Amino acid sequence: MIYLKNDNEIEKMRVSARLVSRTLAKVAGSIRPGVSTGKLNEIADDYIRENDGIPAFKGYGPKSNPFPGSLCISVNEEVVHGIPGERILEAGDIVSIDCGIIKDGFVGDSAYTFIVDECDEQTMALLKTTMESLYLGIAQAKHGNKTGDIGAAIQNHCESEGYGVIRELVGHGLGRQLHEDPAVPNYGKPGRGKRLRSGTTLAVEPMITMGSREINTLDDGWTIVTADGKRSAHFEHDIAVNEGEADILSTFEYIEEITKIQIDNIVAHG
Repeated sequence: MIYLKNDNEIEKMRVSARLVSRTLAKVAGSIRPGVSTGKLNEIADDYIRENDGIPAFKGYGPKSNPFPGSLCISVNEEVVHGIPGERILEAGDIVSIDCGIIKDGFVGDSAYTFIVDECDEQTMALLKTTMESLYLGIAQAKHGNKTGDIGAAIQNHCESEGYGVIRELVGHGLGRQLHEDPAVPNYGKPGRGKRLRSGTTLAVEPMITMGSREINTLDDGWTIVTADGKRSAHFEHDIAVNEGEADILSTFEYIEEITKIQIDNIVAHG
């Protein structure tokens, strides 16, 4: 069942989503060679709690194997659900960081793929195409359209550039729960899938690979990796469906303010 949100609920979701956005920006300031993924998780956990939020991912999942982190941190060939720990970031890595927060009973959920120090042109093209596909998908998220319209826009753009579009991992509805109906695949055909109505709130999140779309799960039961070992990118926004353009509840502006400063420092002192 798809739960439509009223204006008051959407505003509460915006507050949660913006706290996620600020948390990702806080973490962005510490992404550099030599930093562990566990340290980034610690920074996020502290910031979330200082701002009266609850990490939505920590303890999520089956009782036999709950997710242990406040962030999902996935490096290079890791697609999603990477567990923070002792892994040390190196120059040239890319790291996808997914953050979920509960605040005032509503969930925010957003992801961004960061560059560690610098990256090659092929990797930059993957990130650029993945982010472009996110906004092309969001452009199709309007009243009367269907989830297949979102998926088709993402799939067509990424596959036209030669990238793999993962099938097993999808976007989703969200609100009082981290995962609500409907599922939002990153592939599909226009006019197919669940019909969207004003008040539908979604997490749109293309997960795109540099090679094959096939994936594997590691022995930890969480970390998803590309089967061919090639890199993967992941960007995610929370949105509310309207008659016209979707209302994007999360933002990358806070992140871009931080990463631009870091780039300026590299240019100035490089």
